[in-house]
Amino acid sequence: MAAVTPTVRQLLRSHYRELTLSERKFANALVQDYPNAGLASITAAAERAGVSAPVVARMVQKLGFKGYPQFHQALLQELQAKVSGPTERRAVWATEAPESHMLNRFAGAVTQNLTQTFANVDTAQFDAAARLLASDAGVYIVGGRITRSLAEYAFTHFQAIREGVTHLTSSPATWPHYVLDMEDGDALLIFDMRRYEENLLRLAEIASERRVRVILVTDQWASPVAGLAEATFHCWGEIPSAWDSNIATLSLVEALIAATQEERWPEARERFEQLDSLFEMTRLFRRP
Repeated sequence: MAAVTPTVRQLLRSHYRELTLSERKFANALVQDYPNAGLASITAAAERAGVSAPVVARMVQKLGFKGYPQFHQALLQELQAKVSGPTERRAVWATEAPESHMLNRFAGAVTQNLTQTFANVDTAQFDAAARLLASDAGVYIVGGRITRSLAEYAFTHFQAIREGVTHLTSSPATWPHYVLDMEDGDALLIFDMRRYEENLLRLAEIASERRVRVILVTDQWASPVAGLAEATFHCWGEIPSAWDSNIATLSLVEALIAATQEERWPEARERFEQLDSLFEMTRLFRRP
């Protein structure tokens, strides 16, 4: 199976140290308004960033593109991928799928997604997010139409590790009730994948106005919520299906759960022991 093509955003990150100050100025402008800042002509894009067209041309070549047209096309393809639905996704796989069993193709895609996801995690950002989730600040968790199951999974584990964790319901009409209790410094963990949801963006905006610290788990193209988040984790999910996979996303979440648990140990251990005692009292689980 062909290697996963990195996004322009990821190329900027990996090559950033090689860029000159002027090239970094354009790179920063592109990241701040991604991908729109790169969809104009090279002259217009350069003017908006306050640099010259030759600066832009040199930068895109350092990213591995032959020229600005190829760079521009890559951004357009990413934009198309962001808005594609299940039918369009399946069509891509149907035309490109090799003649091998679905299980092999699926396993290869999932393995690549996991590798790509964890290779692009900023470890400093990951550690900071784990410390925030382990702190005494309140933690609020919310997901979208598909990702609400991930939000519930995260809530179940974080709530076992620490107190003060709240899972927002799937109904946006109830969200103002939760926002009412959010305080300066609290954390809002948001799951938002492509076909991004306007309700989640608006929630992030309102929460940010209350100085709530947003942690975003999204795909490789990035939800608009990324513009408000202090920590953003990109998870690759393309598979030979009409749907995206959440395996890499779930793995990233489990890594955050494990790191948060370690940050709060031994308090978390005491909480686990109390939970076990309560489970024993309720006889919820079968004895071995």
